[in-house]
Amino acid sequence: MKIVIAGGHGKIALRLTRQLAGRGDSVVGIVRNPRHVGDVERAGGEAVVLDLEHATVDEVAATLAGADVAVFSAGSGNAATAARRDRMDRAAVVLVMDAAEQAGVRRFLHVSSINVGCADDRGIGEGYAVYLRAKRAAEEHIFERDKLDWTVLRPGVLTDGDGDGTVKLTAGDRIGPKRARFDQVAREDVAAVLVALIDRPDTAGRIYVVVGGKTPIEKAIDV
Repeated sequence: MKIVIAGGHGKIALRLTRQLAGRGDSVVGIVRNPRHVGDVERAGGEAVVLDLEHATVDEVAATLAGADVAVFSAGSGNAATAARRDRMDRAAVVLVMDAAEQAGVRRFLHVSSINVGCADDRGIGEGYAVYLRAKRAAEEHIFERDKLDWTVLRPGVLTDGDGDGTVKLTAGDRIGPKRARFDQVAREDVAAVLVALIDRPDTAGRIYVVVGGKTPIEKAIDV
C-alpha cells in the first residue's frame, strides 16, 4: 500500500513510517521543515515538504495522489499559541480531508487525544484546554464526512518507551470522557495500532481509545 502521513516528522509518525516501510509499504511523510527530510528517509519513507498551515487543497491532493490511506498525525507543539493550535490541530485536519476527497483517497486515520472531551474540566490548564478544543473541533469535522472511511484513535499520555506490542483498546464515543485521564501508552505501540487499523478496513467509522495494557494489538482491535 501507499500511505501518506501528515506530520511525517512527528514521534508517532516516524515510528509508523519505520513499521510500514519495514514490511514493504510505500510511505510518504509530509513535513514542514526541509531539515526533517533526512529523518523521514532514514525511517524508510519519502518526504514531501509542505506547510499545512499555508498549503492549498490542490497541493495536498497532489501529494495524496495514488495513496491508499491518509494518516493525520501532525500537531501544533507544546508551546503553540491558540491561533496556531487552531490552524494545525483543527484547520489542517479539514485541509487534509478535503484533499483526500479530491484525490479519491477514502481511508483516513486521525490521531486525536484521550481527553478530547475534557476541555472544560477544571483540572486542566488553559493551554491544554485550547489544544483539546481544537482536537474536539477537528473530530466534529471528521464525523461529518460521509465520503471518507475514517477511524479516530485517541491515545493516552505518550511515552518514548520501546513498546511491547500489547495495549488496552476500548471503544470511544463521539463526545469523549468528561473527566481527564492520564493513562500512559508508548508511541511505538500507538504506531503499531495504526498499522493494525490500516489493515482492517472494517474499523472505519469507529473511535478507539488506546492506553498501555496486556492485550496483543491484533486481538485488541476486535474490541
